[in-house]
Amino acid sequence: MRFRILFAALALAAFVEHAAAAPEPQAVVELFTSQGCSSCPPADAYLAELARRPGVIALALPVDYWDYLGWKDTLAQAAFSARQRAYASARGDRQIYTPPMVVNGVAAAVGSDRAEVERRIAGAGRPALPVDVSVAETGSGVTIEVGGAAAGGPKAAEVWLLPVMKRREVAIGRGENRGRSIAYVNVVRGMTRVGAWSGQPARFEAPLASARPGDAEGYVVLVQAGASGRPGPILGAAKGPNF
Repeated sequence: MRFRILFAALALAAFVEHAAAAPEPQAVVELFTSQGCSSCPPADAYLAELARRPGVIALALPVDYWDYLGWKDTLAQAAFSARQRAYASARGDRQIYTPPMVVNGVAAAVGSDRAEVERRIAGAGRPALPVDVSVAETGSGVTIEVGGAAAGGPKAAEVWLLPVMKRREVAIGRGENRGRSIAYVNVVRGMTRVGAWSGQPARFEAPLASARPGDAEGYVVLVQAGASGRPGPILGAAKGPNF
């Protein structure tokens, strides 16, 4: 019994130490990709590397606008195509292509251009995400704690819950990537608006079922500014447990 208690205490101490050492997210990187895009596999592979980097939340959002080329993307959602168009509209360049990476909801670069993406990530600064976000699971729900606004920072944003599938390998039978088997990581499976944040510390609740629906093993919470349907800067982010 004493051994079990000692073991449990040591395990708890190790967990606390690990949690304390875990870096706060400094950058959220969104890759808009497609299974029907021959230029995308290098960006997909690079995103997998970024997903392993401490301080980076790397997300793949497959788009559907290349489906007409002969292969229907098995992971794509029209909502992700709309999100990419909204980003382009907010930037004012209206450039819609694959594979772009968007860093912290603002800076965009070609996803296969590693040097440029690295500059975008480095240019985000430290700390890059000024609003603290934490998540915890309680029974059948998810509790999201959002801190107060930084001095002089935005004081209005939306809180989003993004279910994420950690990895899926897809054998592509037609189109530009015909005959290839490509592994996709951190694939977003949907976006649920949890509520509005007004700059004051706030708590939000969401059903656990909306955080891990279907084939999603994990989830991410984003606090993102924006207006009139145009996404703005990402102010805060957090990963769910075991992600």
